[in-house]
Amino acid sequence: MSAHARIAAITNRIVERSKPTRERYLERLRAAASKGVNRSVLGCANLAHGFAVCSPAEKDALAGDRVPNLGIITAYNDMLSAHQPFETYPAIIREAAAQAGGIAQVAGGVPAMCDGVTQGQPGMELSLFSRDLIAMAAGVGLSHNMFDAALFLGVCDKIVPGLMIAALSFGHLPSIFIPAGPMTTGLANDEKSRVRQLFAEGKVGRAELLEAESKSYHGPGTCTFYGTANSNQMLMEIMGFHMPGSSFINPGTPLREALTREAAKRALAITALGNEFTPAGEMIDERSVVNGVVGLHATGGSTNHTMHLVAMARAGGIVLTWQDIAELSELVPLLARVYPNGLADVNHFQAAGGMGFLIKELLKQGLVHDDVRTVFGHGLQAYTVDAQLGDNGAVVRQRSPEKSHDPKVLASIETPFQANGGLKMLRGNLGKAVIKISAVKPERHIIEAPAVIFHSQQELQDAFKEGKLNRDFIAVVRFQGPRANGMPELHKLTPPLGVLQDRGFRVALLTDGRMSGASGKVPAAIHVTPEAVDGGPIARIRDGDIIRLDAIRGTLEVLVDAADMAEREPVTIDLSDNEFGMGRELFAPFRHAVGPSDQGASVLFHTH
Repeated sequence: MSAHARIAAITNRIVERSKPTRERYLERLRAAASKGVNRSVLGCANLAHGFAVCSPAEKDALAGDRVPNLGIITAYNDMLSAHQPFETYPAIIREAAAQAGGIAQVAGGVPAMCDGVTQGQPGMELSLFSRDLIAMAAGVGLSHNMFDAALFLGVCDKIVPGLMIAALSFGHLPSIFIPAGPMTTGLANDEKSRVRQLFAEGKVGRAELLEAESKSYHGPGTCTFYGTANSNQMLMEIMGFHMPGSSFINPGTPLREALTREAAKRALAITALGNEFTPAGEMIDERSVVNGVVGLHATGGSTNHTMHLVAMARAGGIVLTWQDIAELSELVPLLARVYPNGLADVNHFQAAGGMGFLIKELLKQGLVHDDVRTVFGHGLQAYTVDAQLGDNGAVVRQRSPEKSHDPKVLASIETPFQANGGLKMLRGNLGKAVIKISAVKPERHIIEAPAVIFHSQQELQDAFKEGKLNRDFIAVVRFQGPRANGMPELHKLTPPLGVLQDRGFRVALLTDGRMSGASGKVPAAIHVTPEAVDGGPIARIRDGDIIRLDAIRGTLEVLVDAADMAEREPVTIDLSDNEFGMGRELFAPFRHAVGPSDQGASVLFHTH
C-alpha cells in the first residue's frame, strides 16, 4: 500500500528541507565507497599491524581484497544487565563469519552507562553527552579502515543513538545492529512503582524498596518497561537495521544466538564484495526516518527520541524537526500499551505479536513507508513476521498473526487505544517543549495552576517531605538543560508528584531537563527550550505565576502580561556544583558547545 497522503506530504517536506545537507552527505559517502575494499588502500606496515594477531589463514585472506572483514563495535560491559550478554557475541560472530567465508574483528569498544544506576546522582549529568562520545569512540574504532561492514552491539539509552550516528558517519559501509534482548519478566512494573511511592511517603523502608527493585531488575537483558532502551530496539527494527523479528528475543536462548549468527552472515552478503551492497547511508533516507517517528508514536515511546532522532537523522544529512514529529503524532494512533503506558512489559508485547504485528497494522493504512531499503532487502513488508527457531537450528520466519494475541497490550489499527501518538509538542510564550501523554489520563491533559520554582530535584523532594506541596501547582524545575548541567533525567521527581496526584491535587512538571521513556502518569512538559541558562522565558517565571499546560491544543503559556514578562530579568544561579566530580569536569567542553534540545542537544550537529 502506498503511504498515507499526509505521511507522504510530511516526508516530502523533509526531503525538500534536507536537500542541501543530504546531497553533500551522499557525495561524501559515494566518494568513500568508490575507493573499493578499504584495506586495499593501506600500506603493508599498516595492514601488518591490522592483522598481527590473526591466524596465518586469516592473514592470507585479509592481505587480498576478496574476503570481507566485519568490524564489531561493542558496548559490552558486565555491569549493565542489557549489555552483559554481548560478552560472548564476538566469538559467535567470528565463527559464523568464518563459516560463510568471511572474517570478523572487534574494531573497538564504546562506553555504556546505565541511567538506572546514575539516576539522581552526579553521574547522570554525563548521560546525554555520552551519546555523542559513543559516536566518536565508534568512529575511532572504524577509522582503522580495515572493514567492509560494521556490526554494532548496543541496546540502551544513549548507546544505540550514538552507534547510529557513527553508522551514518561511516555510511559508505553496510551496518547491522545486533540486539541482546529483554530480561525475563520479574516483579510487575506497576507493583515496583507502588513500592516506590510508598517509600516516597515513608510507609516502607529502604530494605523493602531494594527488594522490590531487585525483583524487577533481576538478570541479563534490557529492563522490561518501555523506556528508551526498548524504544531503541523498536526503532532499529522499524528503520531496517535489525534482522526481522529480532528485537525482543530474550538473552541466552537458542533463537537469540541463531539471530546473531544470521546477522553476521547477512552482513557479509551486503558488503561491496557481495551481490547486495547496502551502504548504511544510502539505505537510510527520509522515509526510513519517518518510519522511525511513526513507530515511536504508535508505541508511546521514549521522549528522549525527540532529541535522538533529530541528531541521528542529521548524521545522515536529513533535517528532522519537532514540528515534523508533532504533525506525525496527530496522524498515528497508539497501538501498544506497555508500562508505563499500561501494565504489560515488553515480553508481553512480544507475545502479543511484537514488531511484526505492529508493522503489519501500520502498513494497512499506509502509516509507514513500505518502499524502503533494509539490511534484509527491499520493503518493510519483510518485517511483518515472527522469527522462530527451525528444526536445523537456523532462523525461520512466519507471517505475523492476523489478530493480536492480547488486544489489551497490542491493538489493531481499526481499534487503537487512542487516536493519536503518545508524544506531543508544546509551544507558547515559554518556548517549545515535549510531553508524553500516552500514560496520562485525559482529564489531566490540561493543567492550569500556580508555579512553584525549584532549581534541583532535591529541593522538590525536600519540600514534599516537609508537607509544603499539598495543593495544586506546576513544579518548575529549571537549570536542568544541556548547557546548564548536561540535562539529567529527573525521575526522582516521579514518586512525590505521583503521590500528590493520587491525593487528588492537580499537579504537573515544567522543566528544561529530561524525563525520558519512563515518563508516566503525571503531565510533564520537558526539554523546554530555550533553557534557563540561556535566559529563556523559563528563567523569568516567578513563584505564583499561573501556568497553563494544554496537551490538547499543544500550548504552554505563563499567564502573565507580555510587557511585565519582558521587563523581568532572567534568574541566574551558581552552577559551580555541577562542574566537578564524577567526571563532570571532563565534559565542560560539551556543556559549552552543545546545541538546544530541539536540534538534538548535540555537540556534533546543530546550528548556532
